[in-house]
Amino acid sequence: MIILFNKPFNVVCQFSTHDPKNGKEGHATLKDFIPIPDVYAAGRLDTDSEGLLILTDDGALQHRLSHPKHKEIKTYWVQVEGAPTDVDLQPLRAGVDLGDFFTKPASVKVMQEPENLWPRNPPIRERKAIPTTWLELRISEGKNRQVRRMTASIGFPTLRLIRYAIGDYNINDINIGQFKVLSV
Repeated sequence: MIILFNKPFNVVCQFSTHDPKNGKEGHATLKDFIPIPDVYAAGRLDTDSEGLLILTDDGALQHRLSHPKHKEIKTYWVQVEGAPTDVDLQPLRAGVDLGDFFTKPASVKVMQEPENLWPRNPPIRERKAIPTTWLELRISEGKNRQVRRMTASIGFPTLRLIRYAIGDYNINDINIGQFKVLSV
């Protein structure tokens, strides 16, 4: 079984309750949205990121979807502060040095705000004097906070991050906080 979940902002990608010592007290978990037993996330999505999270009860499939050696392309919709030009985005296409690793080349382009975009709660901070721009960013990696670090490294901090797709799986027709079960 495969479950495609459109994860809201501020939801932790685990089923267990939180230990107040880890600083996650008060966050919703997958248990608050998915009442299906014995499924596990294939990969992670930061608490402050939204969008596609794949869950499954198949260990081999979980490994294939989450392990970097299988190079599943992940597509993100990224709202950044500022208005990057094509020249500004070129370092992402070449790969950028983030200090602890050098990213593989990304596919990136400016896009229109996604259709049927749900409101984020709480909303992002916007400043009147600084525009925002939506990017479609495709990478085969998925290291900790990688997309946020990539956009910051070229001077355009991420304000909102939505994972739209992993390989052929996407969040089309899945409302925020909802899931779809696929048969395998």
